[in-house]
Amino acid sequence: MNDLAPLLTPEGRALLDAVRGTAPADELAVATRLRRDHPAELVSAALGQARLRQRAEAKFGAEDARRMYFTPNGVEQSTRASVAAYRAERLRDLGVTSVADLCCGIGGDAIALARAGIRVLAVDRDPLTAAAARANADALGLDKLIDVREADVMEVDTAGYDAVFVDPARRGGRGRIFDPEAYSPPLSWAVQAALKAPHAALKIAPGVPHEAIPAEAEAEWISDGGDVKEAVLWFGTAPGAVRATLLPGPRTLLSRGLPNPEVRPVGRYLYEPDGAVIRAHLVAEAAEELDGGLIDPTIAYVTADTLRPTPYASAYEITDQLNFNVKKLKALLREREVGVLTVKKRGSAVEPEELRKKVKPQGPNAATVFLTRVAGAPTMLVGQPV
Repeated sequence: MNDLAPLLTPEGRALLDAVRGTAPADELAVATRLRRDHPAELVSAALGQARLRQRAEAKFGAEDARRMYFTPNGVEQSTRASVAAYRAERLRDLGVTSVADLCCGIGGDAIALARAGIRVLAVDRDPLTAAAARANADALGLDKLIDVREADVMEVDTAGYDAVFVDPARRGGRGRIFDPEAYSPPLSWAVQAALKAPHAALKIAPGVPHEAIPAEAEAEWISDGGDVKEAVLWFGTAPGAVRATLLPGPRTLLSRGLPNPEVRPVGRYLYEPDGAVIRAHLVAEAAEELDGGLIDPTIAYVTADTLRPTPYASAYEITDQLNFNVKKLKALLREREVGVLTVKKRGSAVEPEELRKKVKPQGPNAATVFLTRVAGAPTMLVGQPV
């Protein structure tokens, strides 16, 4: 996997077609058969690439993933195609026609930008990663719009481009990096690069502290299918604005600078805000739309007496409220014949699987239990999704 070139030859491409869809249990037999007619290293590389393509289908879809080329880090760190497409559409709507994509990885964002009709300079300093980005542009017929360059992004001149997109490396030898200044390149450098361009977008970790967000930036948290994927700092748009965007859609909730919602007793319905809404600190905006309040000043659960459909939160009808007591909960679930139990927690030290083992749910019915705090008291709320 240190060189993609052999896989780009006619023999390599034929092997990739031959091993497509190979199950892990069948790899040894397939490898043994193919090594009779092909070099062992090439067969191993093809099987490794096939595994990466299978993993990448969740992010890129089967049609693209089966034609693309990946590295292990590239699969792990690349942007989900739906998120990249949304961001590319925002840039296109801003009138952007050219983007310097710095830290391009295997090219996921560059592909989305090119498909939006935007010309891309894609830069990565890692030779294998840059080779994968170049191969992907060729494989998807986007090579005329994507120029891949192997270089240090901190030495690239981005003058003449309508926008800069930076996706700093946020993983090191010990796992995820949480300090923005420990990104590669550091967030402070990326901000300076962004300020030199008419427009810019910086992809950062969704857990970034709000106080680390520059005053010149608009901050957006993006979730896809309910999972928070990333935060983006936008420049050249609306400085100081904060938004949560939910995909598919997109559905966007904008900050209105509302104070924290009031705390009120648990009503008939409990709303669990989308993770992007919580990360963006927009629970108050979601609660106002629901005419709801919080169950606790430190817990991001919204309660209301009426049901109002919203894309920004999942609704549950609450049937029971118990002080934290495992025995009482077990008795209640046995009485209701609950065998399918979903356990959610916020503000509780108890792990869901630990509780599940203790209550031993049995029966044909389903229920959701929330382990949380209500007005400071450890509480169990039992209900059903609406």
